[in-house]
Amino acid sequence: MDRTIIGVSANSAASEAGIVPGDVLLSVNDERIADIFDYQYECADTEIEIRVRHADGKEETYLLEKGEDEDPGLIFEDGIMDDYRRCRNKCIFCFIDQMPEGMRDTLYFKDDDSRLSFLQGNYVTLTNMSDDDIDRIIRYNLEPINISFQTTNPALRNRMMGNRFAGEALKKAERLYEAGIRMNGQIVLCKGINDGKELDRSISDLAKYIPYLESVSVVPVGLSRFREGLYPLEPFDANDAKQLIDQVEGWQEKIYSKHGIHFVHASDEWYINAGRDIPEADRYDGYLQLENGVGMVRILMDEVEESLKGLTVDKKKGSFSIATGILIYPIITKLSERMKKVYPNMDVKIYGIRNDFFGERITVTGLLTGQDIAAQLKGRELGERLYLPENLLRANTETLLDDMTVTELSEELGVPICILPPEGSDFVKMYDQTGTRGV
Repeated sequence: MDRTIIGVSANSAASEAGIVPGDVLLSVNDERIADIFDYQYECADTEIEIRVRHADGKEETYLLEKGEDEDPGLIFEDGIMDDYRRCRNKCIFCFIDQMPEGMRDTLYFKDDDSRLSFLQGNYVTLTNMSDDDIDRIIRYNLEPINISFQTTNPALRNRMMGNRFAGEALKKAERLYEAGIRMNGQIVLCKGINDGKELDRSISDLAKYIPYLESVSVVPVGLSRFREGLYPLEPFDANDAKQLIDQVEGWQEKIYSKHGIHFVHASDEWYINAGRDIPEADRYDGYLQLENGVGMVRILMDEVEESLKGLTVDKKKGSFSIATGILIYPIITKLSERMKKVYPNMDVKIYGIRNDFFGERITVTGLLTGQDIAAQLKGRELGERLYLPENLLRANTETLLDDMTVTELSEELGVPICILPPEGSDFVKMYDQTGTRGV
């Protein structure tokens, strides 16, 4: 694969040496670089030799001096310096299989790449990893590796993932454990399949990997309205959520008494749907599973309270609105009521947006589309500005899931739109119109 350098960080060792965008990386320390694993391993020393080919075809070797573990400053178009590995499984719960036709191509790509697990926190199933991949992870001490277990029952894992080797692949986690590689786990729970006694078995088995398996999240399967011809799955109701929380918290108590960590965590969605209080901060063991929605609500609530400390009543007047998903709507409403005590003259409207695009069973904010927001807020009282949570947007863009831009949505609704970062301090800053970027 062509490893053309597309950028060089300012004031980096590579920049000072004279490497420029357009050069092609040939080797580091005379070693051919297969991917990001090799690159980061070879670049760990304080002195490294980088050989490149210039645009005119001339090859040259540079000696770079840098701090230990400091990045040399080369930027590549592809973060893993290789082609992404496509998932070979046919999971009965896969959300990509539940998406309609006609969306952008990148939304249909199923990755199952251990390198993305290391770099970006993606979860992998282990089925796409060779023994050589495991050897390299151990050799380079690449951690943490995030693993989608789903179940530790080999036969059931085969069935859930539509892959006859999925159960056998669990042995790779054993190798990572024996090598002391830190891991985090995930279980996508499917009603009547890997819940109940099967979940007990999975938690019991996975607890044997403590301390290197640091956490396991239990998240409910997401079911869109585009499931025709797919495996029949049922949604969890409020009673199911209560039972799941009781089951997980029972395991937390057992594991904490033995290991001093809670280890297994129910995602925030279970607590909200069950009408239960969100656990306190010390129950999350350092928030290792935020990307799976474990502890995000607790952090938001605590950060808002922390930001309000020392503030006195502010008589500032104004009006604005917030659009959010149905799941988090009651939490945002409670936070808005809390803010009312400090900003009594601010007129704030909270709108929970129903997901008509994917179906009403999808309630998380991050899967809302511009078209649903536009349709449901058209003609509503939006005040001087409308806030949209940052996780509605594609990374580093102003584009929503259905490719509608924030500018287009703003023009359709006839109101300025501001993007709200996830930190609780920014929630407080909304009330004095600071700390958010507008469109």
